[in-house]
Amino acid sequence: RMTKKILQDICKQQKLYVTPYLNDTLYLHYKGFDRLENLDEYTGLRCLWLECNRLTKIENLEALTELRCLYLQLNLISKIENLEPLQKLASLNINNNFVKTIENLSCLKALQTLQIAHNKLQTLEDIQHLKECPSISVLDLSHNNLSDPSIITVLETMPNLHVLNLMGNQVIKKIANYRKTLTVRLKVLTYLDDRPVFPKDRACAEAWAVGGLEAEKAEREKWETRERKKIQDSIDGLAAIRQKAEEKKRQKCMEERGTSAECGNGEATDVLEDLPREEAATAKAVLPELDECNEAEWVKPETLEKLYLDELPDLEDIEVNEFPPEEEVFLQQHEYHPRIEIISEVTNDSDSALEENNRSAFENSGGGGAPAAIFSNVCKTPKEHEKEHLRPLVESFLMEPANSERYLGAKDKRATPMKPLIQEVVTEPRDNLLLSPACSRPDGPGEEDSQAT
Repeated sequence: RMTKKILQDICKQQKLYVTPYLNDTLYLHYKGFDRLENLDEYTGLRCLWLECNRLTKIENLEALTELRCLYLQLNLISKIENLEPLQKLASLNINNNFVKTIENLSCLKALQTLQIAHNKLQTLEDIQHLKECPSISVLDLSHNNLSDPSIITVLETMPNLHVLNLMGNQVIKKIANYRKTLTVRLKVLTYLDDRPVFPKDRACAEAWAVGGLEAEKAEREKWETRERKKIQDSIDGLAAIRQKAEEKKRQKCMEERGTSAECGNGEATDVLEDLPREEAATAKAVLPELDECNEAEWVKPETLEKLYLDELPDLEDIEVNEFPPEEEVFLQQHEYHPRIEIISEVTNDSDSALEENNRSAFENSGGGGAPAAIFSNVCKTPKEHEKEHLRPLVESFLMEPANSERYLGAKDKRATPMKPLIQEVVTEPRDNLLLSPACSRPDGPGEEDSQAT
């Protein structure tokens, strides 16, 4: 039996309050109680679970004025009664009982959910009382014995009926176009049996009620076209967003690339202007992108004709001023190709200095040995560039590695000077002279020519 001590022990087991009125929920399901009693002190209850007991009657609930939810499923109740004190009751579950008629619910003005499935309801009169319960929005009449199609007239009078379940009743088979008919006649229905009633379903059902299958088909096509357009608009919107993001990313990359090219290639171009033509041409072949960024025009180096020793004139009989103007311009433009630097201390900046150095070189060569000053400037740079400190950096980026055959070949070709225009007078054996690699080349003047001179 449901005694006070048993109720107190249940509260202790469930870690609820020992003081009865402090509890808002009480779980009394699966206890085997056959009667409701001794609940007068639990005035603060809002939810009462009495599932799966042996209750045969609803009684002794007068003190539970704050009750919102009452669960009486899986009992032996045959009649709905004694619920008048529960004015705040919003949900009543009386499934799996022996109720034959819906009654005594009109007093529950706040009742919204009524679950009365698996009971003994059969005729229209058994559910006629629902007309007096306008507040009900969720009604479960499934798995009863309802078979009269006129029950729709009762359901139509329920203005707030949103959810209806009639599964397991014979009436489903007796109502023509069951789902369409209930959708049309129950104006606010949003869920019927096992699936929802969408706006599209309602529109098609209403079109069917007015114009039959043709009108329903036309209405369905309209909705499908509208849905496809909505989906396509969503896809187009996503594509536009993606395209805009890609365009923004591409523009940002181009701006960054342009800025880096401006900063980096500006200095590189200045240095390339100071490089010899062979190096500039090689740099242009390695980095073709510089051709677009650099506004300066690349000049292809001219190929000089081969000169032989027999064809060279004797320079002792020719003065420097006798060079034609075109040859002077050519020499001035090719200052970076050292021709007589291997036997001279100074560069060919002036004609007088050139003659004096050549004369002193011949006088010294006629003595005991070649002075070190003659060959001290063999590898000296012919001209001091304004940005010489940037040359190694630019060459390291623009030229191939030093160990590659292509680079070594280009370097040897670039470092090989032209045939000297002035011959040395050698009076001692060739082995005793300290000559530079440039002077000991096999294609240079031979011993016979030197002795003849």
